[in-house]
Amino acid sequence: MKMILKEETNRAIEKIAEVLPAERLTADEPMSRHTSFRIGGPAACLAVISNEDELSAVLRIVNEEGAEYMLVGNGSNLLVSDEGYPGIAIKLGGDFDSIFADENDDTLVHVGAAKLMSSTSAFLTEHGLAGFEFASGIPGSIGGAVFMNAGAYGGEIKDIAESVRAMSLDKCEILDLTNEDMDFGYRSSRAQKGDIVILSAVFRLSKDEPAEIADRVSELAAKRNSKQPVNFPSAGSTFKRPVGGFAAALIEEAGLKGYRVGGAAVSEKHSGFVINEGGATCEDVLAVMRHVRETVYEKSGIMLEPEVRLINCEL
Repeated sequence: MKMILKEETNRAIEKIAEVLPAERLTADEPMSRHTSFRIGGPAACLAVISNEDELSAVLRIVNEEGAEYMLVGNGSNLLVSDEGYPGIAIKLGGDFDSIFADENDDTLVHVGAAKLMSSTSAFLTEHGLAGFEFASGIPGSIGGAVFMNAGAYGGEIKDIAESVRAMSLDKCEILDLTNEDMDFGYRSSRAQKGDIVILSAVFRLSKDEPAEIADRVSELAAKRNSKQPVNFPSAGSTFKRPVGGFAAALIEEAGLKGYRVGGAAVSEKHSGFVINEGGATCEDVLAVMRHVRETVYEKSGIMLEPEVRLINCEL
């Protein structure tokens, strides 16, 4: 059944078609192709942006028309409704998929928001720059990592972010933000207020031997692979770490490891992950999440909060 769109969205799509090449504007694009869960119905339109001028033009159009839109990175923490998203999904590519060393300081690296964490890690390892190892296995983009203040193994993006280049969503102005300006917290940042889009980040790292860095990356990869269900689609940790405890421990203590609905299940390997065992729908995942929250609350008095972002759906 074809999605019924608001007139504002239709008008915006028509105008965006005058700004972007046809091959970078796709109608009814399945969001399952753009999320690590491999779940999600179609967005009304997917617009792939290659530079700041295009982004500014597209944002001005959606603002003027009052169209619904969302910014999508690598989709590694998104759960999209089975019905899809009745708006415009904006994804960065082109110039935003870049990485280069600073001309004046060999411990600073500029990384575009569309660059994947894995390829960023490979570049930094090759160039003997340490400090990013904790993030090497996180399956996301730099923009999403900054947005979430992604972290693992004792490190967080806030620990290495020197500055962030962003664009205001309302006035489409370029903003150069310091680490302090970004207001980083546990899995949070100023970007989550919804007033900016991250364009790139500058990371401050330290010099080390490439072989030493590679060894640490390999060690963390082995640890991740042994403890996490990396062979199944998921959105990483499904719930945020509650104060004074760990979501995975609370879920396991509630006897929920392996609990499943349809194609979605609490991972047997790591109960902090809800995984897509094959053919899972958004509703399957939501049903698992609801049962987990209710059961954990009954047994511990702690209400788990989702770390995964819910798009056009709710618990």
